[in-house]
Amino acid sequence: MPWLDDILWTYQTLIHSLGINGLLALSMYVVLAAGQLSLGQAAFMGLGAYTGALLSLHTGLPFALVLAASALAPAVVAAVIGIPTLRLTGVYLAIATIGLGEVLRVVYVNAGITGGALGLNGIPGRTETWMIFLALGLALAGAFAVGQSRIGRAMEAMRSDGIAAAVMGIDRAAGQLAALLVSAMLAGLAGCFSAHSASFIGPNDYAFETAVTILSFAILGGTGSPLGPVVGALVLTALPEVLRPLQDFRLVFNGLIIVLVVLFLPRGVVPWRMPRLGRLPRGMAP
Repeated sequence: MPWLDDILWTYQTLIHSLGINGLLALSMYVVLAAGQLSLGQAAFMGLGAYTGALLSLHTGLPFALVLAASALAPAVVAAVIGIPTLRLTGVYLAIATIGLGEVLRVVYVNAGITGGALGLNGIPGRTETWMIFLALGLALAGAFAVGQSRIGRAMEAMRSDGIAAAVMGIDRAAGQLAALLVSAMLAGLAGCFSAHSASFIGPNDYAFETAVTILSFAILGGTGSPLGPVVGALVLTALPEVLRPLQDFRLVFNGLIIVLVVLFLPRGVVPWRMPRLGRLPRGMAP
């Protein structure tokens, strides 16, 4: 189908961005579903991007192993910082994870291996469209499967009232740490795909603005189900292309849409909440 090949070639960057941002939206959903406001997704994305880029530039590893390492590296960092930071809640946790992103950005700027302030270029274009959307599809399916299980009900309890969840016997700390690890892996995977799609990365690609953008995906789409943030990511990624003639005002329209959603659709544009079909372990209240 030559016409389809032409479309994929012409809009390849946009199509890749849709899938990558969908993965980032799911990484935000995972921690929000566990009742934590973490803004470390941009930092984890950067770790995955730099890990994957350096491995591709300096080793001959297959891309599958590069992807695995890019997901593992931010998960290790998340495990190290998770125990102390998860004692924080709300805005305090958000500030702590933003601080992580700024620390890593300074490291990227000053470390020679990361290319300093100029970043890394010439990264092999190893990302294929099917890879991104296969990963997104598997992540979505996994999120729905977990949401339908007793783990999903435990996460719902943690998000609704963490103290009550602990009284029911739910290990809140373990659950939130697991959510942070999964979130870090998804963001790292997205970062690796992005680096091998754009062929260039720089320290400022993973700064505070990126963290806020990822959060906006969840705000727009809603967090009642894994589908909501992904829809939000698709809308906010495609919007700049739709508004290309109004190039100077694209960010204004983006912000206006988010404000209107917060005011009039507080549950997002996808208000549907996923039913919890699983059972909590014996001895816990339903």
